[in-house]
Amino acid sequence: MNTYKLVTCLLVAVLFSSCSNKEKTPSILVKNTLDTERSFETVELTKSLLNAEDLAMIGIRDKETGQLQITQTVDNDGDGILDVILFQPNIAANSEKKFELITVTETEKQIAPEYCYSRFVPERTDDYAWENDRVAFRVFGPTAQRLKEENQKGGTLSSGVDAWLKKVDYPIINKWYKKTTEGTGTYHEDTGEGLDNFHVGVSRGVGGIAVKVDSTYYFSKNYTHWKTITTGPLRTSFYLEYEDWNADGKLVKESRVISLDFGNNFSKFTITLEGINTISAGLTLHEKDGEVIGDKSAGWVSYWQPHGESELGTAIIASKNTFLGFEKYDIDSKDLSNAYAHLKVANNKVVYYAGFGWKESGQFDTKQAWENHLNLFSKKLQNPLRIEIIK
Repeated sequence: MNTYKLVTCLLVAVLFSSCSNKEKTPSILVKNTLDTERSFETVELTKSLLNAEDLAMIGIRDKETGQLQITQTVDNDGDGILDVILFQPNIAANSEKKFELITVTETEKQIAPEYCYSRFVPERTDDYAWENDRVAFRVFGPTAQRLKEENQKGGTLSSGVDAWLKKVDYPIINKWYKKTTEGTGTYHEDTGEGLDNFHVGVSRGVGGIAVKVDSTYYFSKNYTHWKTITTGPLRTSFYLEYEDWNADGKLVKESRVISLDFGNNFSKFTITLEGINTISAGLTLHEKDGEVIGDKSAGWVSYWQPHGESELGTAIIASKNTFLGFEKYDIDSKDLSNAYAHLKVANNKVVYYAGFGWKESGQFDTKQAWENHLNLFSKKLQNPLRIEIIK
């Protein structure tokens, strides 16, 4: 993205002399074992891995070019101590690159735009919405559920994931909600930035989960509690909790952490579960006029469909150890037809990625381009960048 490149160039302005006399620190070696360039993949360096007392003043600099990387520190558990530092290196095919860990002051740091953003939205009942430079999503909370169950206006009963189809790289969540709540416009109409014309209902939307018992799928209601973990230039993440729910006599306990990184079309779902060993993450089939396709060996299932005057691809991707198979589930009941990825729960957790690509955004012009992206994403997921700390 042009804005991203501009920010990166600004970071180069940090003077080497500011760090030249500081104590020598470890270096990071990042290895790419694939025959394709790697970019927009977030490397996580933990406090324990770096053996660092404080991550706040750590900078990461390309050892060859001297370019200071855009970084983001995150307190994952909310205890007031930073747990990880994130950055996104660009690594050529079949190559490796070294980065120096340096100490930087507040004045040496550059502020990058918060492309990755999320928040609770009380002015629209109680949505929780998130976005990055490519996609946006939302889920629905307990007030929306109560209004629906009481047959009042403004209610939504769904644990599915809604997709907001944006075609600009800057944040739109606050802008779209503001014009809708103030009555100056609506996010259901495209005025040049995109729109929300993605129907969820009780479907799984883009990545909502369900449990299959015999030939029936069961799922939770709206989330009950939320907590924002981080927003920033590289990642937004947040916590959601759900009321215990029943899957044909099986009591299911569920909470989740969802994250979305810069440059990615897929949110990462890390779901904690009790009471079940497998779950199914779904993609709504809408009007059933699209095509379900999947690749078990690559760990993905996708639905490519006509959407308005454009086309839309949705997908779920998981590691090959997690992805058990996929299914097109087509029944007559409204919104209950979904393409499902069957996923293994291990040690009460399951991790998968769910997202979309909208043709109108210019990101993917054809179904084949979308499938090529899924295969590449899967290849990178199955073969992560290798990280070594060099003392």
